[in-house]
Amino acid sequence: MQTPTDTTTDTTLASATDIAPVGSSATPVRVTLLIGSNRTGRFGPVIAEWLLGRVRQHDGFEVEVVDVADADLPTTFATTPESTARLAGITPKLAAADAFIVLTPEYNHSYPAALKNLIDWHFHEWRAKPVALVSYGGVSGGLRAAEHLRQVFAELHAVTVRDTVSFHQAHAAFDETGHLKAPSAPNSAARVMLDQLAWWAQALREAKERRPYGG
Repeated sequence: MQTPTDTTTDTTLASATDIAPVGSSATPVRVTLLIGSNRTGRFGPVIAEWLLGRVRQHDGFEVEVVDVADADLPTTFATTPESTARLAGITPKLAAADAFIVLTPEYNHSYPAALKNLIDWHFHEWRAKPVALVSYGGVSGGLRAAEHLRQVFAELHAVTVRDTVSFHQAHAAFDETGHLKAPSAPNSAARVMLDQLAWWAQALREAKERRPYGG
């Protein structure tokens, strides 16, 4: 159970014992971190910087970043030379990824429209890959947005990992320099989530090498 001062997962930290840590493999796990808000004054980049630090300290990850605020996404769903060109900076990063981390705020009990637009412009890029969810918001910590995203990614044949990291009253959790005021619980929660992501990424990559996914 979270305390009012904690910013941690929606599970107890005791779940850290549920899965063994995953060490480095011969081939690093390629992770794409997707920053899902493009609102003016958004808080996402602050959390993303902390999250990138956690990913880079984890064994066996290589990380890329896709920020929807930097994406010139087509607004009309039609595959044309123009839409393909506008997606050229994003699609290769998704296609090359073994796994994803999606950072989302909660807007009106769900995730942002810009994030859904980016997700919907792709299909094969998500298939048979794991997705970790990091959310932030007010009292809810963005957990409703995260749960809605599980349904979306299930339809795209992706696997969302069980543990999340959620920041309740996110602005209050960080100081003016962008550092967590109480980092112990969020850091531990991130480690559990990243261990699960690494396990699923390696397992699914090895499975697809033996037999292409045909779902």
